[in-house]
Amino acid sequence: MNQNLVKLFLRLALSLGFLSAVADRFGLYPAEISVWGTWQSFVDYTGLINPWLPISMVSPAAIVATVVEVVFGFALLIGFKTELFARLSGVLLLVFALAMTFSLSAKAPLDYSVYAAAAASFALATMNKKYLEVDSLLGKKWIG
Repeated sequence: MNQNLVKLFLRLALSLGFLSAVADRFGLYPAEISVWGTWQSFVDYTGLINPWLPISMVSPAAIVATVVEVVFGFALLIGFKTELFARLSGVLLLVFALAMTFSLSAKAPLDYSVYAAAAASFALATMNKKYLEVDSLLGKKWIG
């Protein structure tokens, strides 16, 4: 299979995964297909998988996670600094998978393919050739 298409597929799959999760926590999906459905449900889940976190920090952690997922999602979608955002996505997903493992069970992140998504992110980070990425389409060298 063409590596350019694989890279594009990885970018889109990871990006849309992040953005879909954010849409879910803001109630943008019908209740029957939603995981969280409301912001409060997501905040509660954040507290569940981070039991070591002081209760006063759960809501800020949920906000930070959401902002990070939006930024990573859009960066991957348009192909901005793909290697960097893919690597950061891999770290974020690995931390999420470990939090799920230690607070829920080893089965939880496997059922939701979180380790697989982290691995896909790290694989994407190794693909250096540009393909339909804003960095290459604009022909500019971005700062950083």
